[in-house]
Amino acid sequence: MIGRLSGILLEKAPPHVLVDCNGVGYEVDVPMSTFYNLPHTGEKVVLFTHLVVREDAHLLFGFGSASERALFRQLIKITGIGARMALAILSGMSVAELSQAVTLQETGRLVKVPGIGKKTAERLLLELKGKLGADIGMVAGAARDDAQVDVLNALAALGYSDKEALLAIKNMPAGSSVSDGIKFALKALSKG
Repeated sequence: MIGRLSGILLEKAPPHVLVDCNGVGYEVDVPMSTFYNLPHTGEKVVLFTHLVVREDAHLLFGFGSASERALFRQLIKITGIGARMALAILSGMSVAELSQAVTLQETGRLVKVPGIGKKTAERLLLELKGKLGADIGMVAGAARDDAQVDVLNALAALGYSDKEALLAIKNMPAGSSVSDGIKFALKALSKG
């Protein structure tokens, strides 16, 4: 399998790019999130890749980060989600946005992606739950400190849902200790 390409970017024609790797030109399909972050043509580029082999074609998909590629691989495992649909999802949402949507079980954010209906969005949320590393601590790209992660884990152990726990620590003062954070979160939960 081709896992990474490093070479000179020869052409950019959304969603396709052509990368020259020591005289061999690779056609790569990329999500728009990766496309917008590509260097100018003629410059060096590095893409994490995923090769799909079908009877009639070998398709190479490229990503700007390993996390995008990992999410792509999770998406194509879901029934009814092919490589093109997974590319559309990654073009419409960042990894962090999709992680947050899965954590908060927000179908509304997914149906905004062209080609995703309500049933497909519900299936995505159900099948990705717990598989993105998004459920506790890694939401919306927000950097959570260790205390916040510990508080989230404590609330989950107490039986609170991910959504409830995230809302409870939303206004938690930065730099709080774990015990103060738990007190703060429980107080917030008792008010709601």
